[in-house]
Amino acid sequence: MTGTNNLDGNAPDKSEVAMVLIDVINDLEFPEGDQLLETALPAARNIARLKERAREAKVPIIYVNDNFGRWRSDFKKIVDRCLHGDVRGRPIAELLVPDEDDYFVLKPKHSGFFSTTLDLLLEYLGVRTLIVAGFAGNNCVLFTANDAYMRDYHLIIPADCTASNTPDDNENALQQMQQVLKADIKPSTEIDFTDFHQADHRSLKLD
Repeated sequence: MTGTNNLDGNAPDKSEVAMVLIDVINDLEFPEGDQLLETALPAARNIARLKERAREAKVPIIYVNDNFGRWRSDFKKIVDRCLHGDVRGRPIAELLVPDEDDYFVLKPKHSGFFSTTLDLLLEYLGVRTLIVAGFAGNNCVLFTANDAYMRDYHLIIPADCTASNTPDDNENALQQMQQVLKADIKPSTEIDFTDFHQADHRSLKLD
């Protein structure tokens, strides 16, 4: 994990596309936590596979996470609690452990853009397309996608990489993001990272 611009690993300094993981590091210690865990665990396995392919394609990974109202918290402590504590969300955290060169942003509210540094980070990286995954699809993913759309980002929200308390809730959110926010909700297995590199190359030639 890193909050600096010193990148010695796979993450590039510039990229047209980034993968944004919403609240995947989560203890799930709230009343509906058991319900969300049941739907989120299969999605987390898909996210882990997609993240691995993104890393191989040198696409930056950005963890955008709640601070759970703990204003003195930092992301490493949240990860440690979810990995080593007796919490519901531990199986998901174990699947999606941040790597050393991943970025992270702590958010105080539902949207990853509200009162955070996400705007600045995406501008620094030169990102125009966001692959958004995480939990819950009808809550923080939806709010983040709304704000991304208003900032003119192209959205890819793979349907198999989000989860809500119920499948119906998640499907309704996905349909709204597809219809209103023009998001591409194709399954993660259909995302071809070489398409982005070819688009980057074409734009460089045009310049």
